[in-house]
Order: sequence, then structure tokens, then C-alpha cells
Amino acid sequence: MDELNRITPEQFKEQQKIPLVVVLDSIRSMNNVGSVFRTCDAFKVEKLYLCGITACPPNKEISKTALGATESVIWEYAEDVVQLAQRLQKDGYKVFVVEQVDESVMLQDIAFQTEDKIAVIVGNEVFGVDERLLPVCDGAIEIPQFGTKHSLNVTIAAGIVIWEIAKQYLKLEN
Repeated sequence: MDELNRITPEQFKEQQKIPLVVVLDSIRSMNNVGSVFRTCDAFKVEKLYLCGITACPPNKEISKTALGATESVIWEYAEDVVQLAQRLQKDGYKVFVVEQVDESVMLQDIAFQTEDKIAVIVGNEVFGVDERLLPVCDGAIEIPQFGTKHSLNVTIAAGIVIWEIAKQYLKLEN
């Protein structure tokens, strides 16, 4: 492990993050929650919000997939996702849901600027995002899919969107 040059959770917290917050709204599976913690750690996400029925650390099931990321990623619980979205907007974030809706924009067609602060909300494994969010948010991001299902696991969807945003910010920094 020493050869991998891994930093400590304390060092991670001190690093500059990409201006991205991720919001999990009413995620049922604690394994999914833990996996998103790990993804947020991997791509230096600024903060993770857990909303609604989403379980919070400390939790054995979350820890099983988070593999310590609950100690490095800054997180907060917010009961109401709509109120959180409005608060984030007041704090200067552009808030997007990850959802297939009529007005959604394909992920590859979104271009962020270095000054953009972004929040992405992923919703429940069965029902998606809370419909009350649609008129509140700045837009909806859709991940293009070419198979027969047109449905992704919430952790996969979150990971794809997080990576695309992180990739854009890394290019903008260079």
C-alpha cells in the first residue's frame, strides 16, 4: 500500500476539491451509499449530501463498500432535498438532477466553466429523483444509453456523471 502513495483522510480533507457536490436522495441500498462515498473520494468531490431515507454513517453496510471513504469525504444529512437544492442555489451552485425527462440534456453536451459550482442529485433506485425537484433545479442531465434497458444502477449513474464533471474540471485547470 505504501507504493500506491495513498494519502491519509486528514490529508485528503485538506486538498483542493473540484467544485462539485453530490446529493443522494432517498437511496435505499446502503451498499449504493457506500459506493458513492468511494467515488466521491476518488474524484475529490467537495461534499456529499444524504437526503430523505438515505442511511448515514456510521453504518456497517455503508462501511462495507465505502472502505473508509466515510472518514475522508465531507458529508451532511439534509432531510428535504428540495430545500437543500434551493439552499445550494442560494450558495451559487447550479443544481442538476440526473434523470431522463423531456427537457434533459445529454451528459456529453454539457460544458462547465472553471467558475461553475455544480450540484448533482441522483434519486431513488426505483422512483428516481423527487418530482418536486424538476421545476426547482437548473436542469436535468441524462446519460446516453444504447441498449434495451435505459436504466443504470444509481452508483454507476453517479460515477459516470461525477467522472465527466471531474474530467472537465481537470482539463480546465490545465
